[in-house]
Amino acid sequence: MNFENLPFGMTGDDLIVIMAALAAVLTTVALWSALVPRDTVSARARDIVDRRAALKADATAPRRRRQNVQAVSMIRKVVTKLNLMRGGHAEGLSITLARAGYRSKDAAVFFMFARFFLPVLTAGVTGFLIYVGQIYQTDNEMMKVAIIIGAGLAGAYLPTLYIKNQTDKRREQLFKALPDGIDLMVICAEAGLSLDASLQRVSKELARSWPELADEFALTAVEIGFLPDRRQALDNLAQRTNLPGIKAMVSTLIQTERYGTPLADSMRVLANELRHERMMRAEEKAARLPATLTVPMILFILPPLFVVLIGPAIISVGDGLGSF
Repeated sequence: MNFENLPFGMTGDDLIVIMAALAAVLTTVALWSALVPRDTVSARARDIVDRRAALKADATAPRRRRQNVQAVSMIRKVVTKLNLMRGGHAEGLSITLARAGYRSKDAAVFFMFARFFLPVLTAGVTGFLIYVGQIYQTDNEMMKVAIIIGAGLAGAYLPTLYIKNQTDKRREQLFKALPDGIDLMVICAEAGLSLDASLQRVSKELARSWPELADEFALTAVEIGFLPDRRQALDNLAQRTNLPGIKAMVSTLIQTERYGTPLADSMRVLANELRHERMMRAEEKAARLPATLTVPMILFILPPLFVVLIGPAIISVGDGLGSF
């Protein structure tokens, strides 16, 4: 081999030495990467901390459209000025709104503002339509006043009715999603994940199909991470949802942690019970269907049927009698 054109005046022996040294360095690096254990605990801890921070920010963020900051400030000042947030009723308002899916700190302020001013608005609009728009013309002033008072009472009840409907819809969605969520928790427990890691994983998997349950599990995982007592985080989950199935799940988790029973077996039994309960509720609705359809059949199906069956006979009899 010709080594006469090497740069920097190197000889063939120098080139061989450099290549051998480079090969030794690469071999040492490869052996070190393969044999020396990596510190994966620190990296996983950082990932968990980042994940918890992201879940906390997502769970505590308001789900509704963001309002104008000035409007929110004005509404808060009005509510504070009128002392609407004081009293025994306002103490449990945050829990009631949380069960409906409103966990924003301004949700209670908006609710109290709507409950106070909506009766005034509905009564004022009704009075304007009656006295100015003349939509209800009568000389009975007591009837007009009664209609205005009834509109005001309806406006006072509308916020409570809306929150109740939202709570019922959310509870129904949670009831339907709970067996699937518990099944996923069983899989996570059998894979060796902890409780908070299982809740995080299940919330991620259920984010598209059952967002309500995923939201509650994500918030519970965050609370388990920063509350000193896990039982408090689980009790908060049961209090926010007010669902018998979730209360049973919380009791099972607390007993499992206290007595050391296998988590996967307990959750599997609970999932089967909840799935059976969901099936029984569906069968109950199916059994009530004939009785529910009786009134629509009498009102909307039987009269056209009588017209189709008896109508030609009545027409024939009328034609026969008319020929005499």
